[in-house]
Amino acid sequence: MASGPSWLTAPRWFAVLSAVAASAAMLWRRRTAWPAVATALICLAVTGQFLPLTVAAYSMTAHRTVGCWRPVAGGMALGYLVMSGLSHPLGHLLWVDAVRAVALVYLPAVIGGWVRGYRAMIEDQWLREERAASRERRRLAGELHDTVTHAVTVMVLNAGVIQDNEDSGEIRKLARGIEDKGVRALAEMRELLTTLRRGEVPASALGVDGIPQLVEEGIATGLRISLSLDVADRGLPRQAAHACYRIVQEGLNNVRKHAPGSMVRVACETRGEVTSVSVVNDAADEEPRPRTTLNLGESGYGLEGLRERVTLVGGRLAWNRTEEGGFALTAHIPHSGRARESMIKN
Repeated sequence: MASGPSWLTAPRWFAVLSAVAASAAMLWRRRTAWPAVATALICLAVTGQFLPLTVAAYSMTAHRTVGCWRPVAGGMALGYLVMSGLSHPLGHLLWVDAVRAVALVYLPAVIGGWVRGYRAMIEDQWLREERAASRERRRLAGELHDTVTHAVTVMVLNAGVIQDNEDSGEIRKLARGIEDKGVRALAEMRELLTTLRRGEVPASALGVDGIPQLVEEGIATGLRISLSLDVADRGLPRQAAHACYRIVQEGLNNVRKHAPGSMVRVACETRGEVTSVSVVNDAADEEPRPRTTLNLGESGYGLEGLRERVTLVGGRLAWNRTEEGGFALTAHIPHSGRARESMIKN
């Protein structure tokens, strides 16, 4: 081990004991550096070994076991200088000792702080990547939920209507609807999986121009729906338009599951740079037919996943019971950053 100045004359056994104590104190350097600093100074004074002091200086910043490390590192360097000065005749301090103090004590402390900062940066980057991956998984789950749930719900309801229908022409029409819905759902899932890595909305994703089709499908499965549509799909960003479509889709799916006999009002209107979407149903005033009653269970991705989708485009989503005992799902989606800031202020 390299040696430095030694100014205490001590028995050999004491020098060995101080070296052992300094080595043992290093075991706790990740928790607290104070024992390592103290024993390193003693070891330097008794044996002239500076390596424990260097390790202690590095550890106290690399593991952040000392809050204000600069005064401590300065004190350690000063202690090294004092011991170096006392080891020279008449206590003269050589300039080389000052260089050693900086290189062997203060510089390791600086390097330790840099290493700690680098580790923190890597950990923060890893956490950001994990959060991004988690958001992507939730988005995938939400997309699959919206696509599959809507398609399967319509197919199940149409199958129930077929069983109660004796008109062969109507049965063929409903059967074609089931086939078309299944093919469309498979195509949407295939395109979703191929475009998901880019974080984009699939090119075939429907926007507000697909809302009338949702209403027609709902009416075909027995829902009573009124539609108010006053928005141009071309004026909306693709993600915002797709969010409007998904809001209506999820709202109608919830009505099918929980209030199939109710009257539903669907509205999608643009005022300025904000598009408002709402799906409001009254309290069910009649019992649904047994074959069209759904019990598909709860996925946990519906409304909460929809809220995340709306939040990603800068909008707000809310749902609540109405005074009449029905249910209201409403959203406000901005078209631009300026409209988004206005919504936040309001």
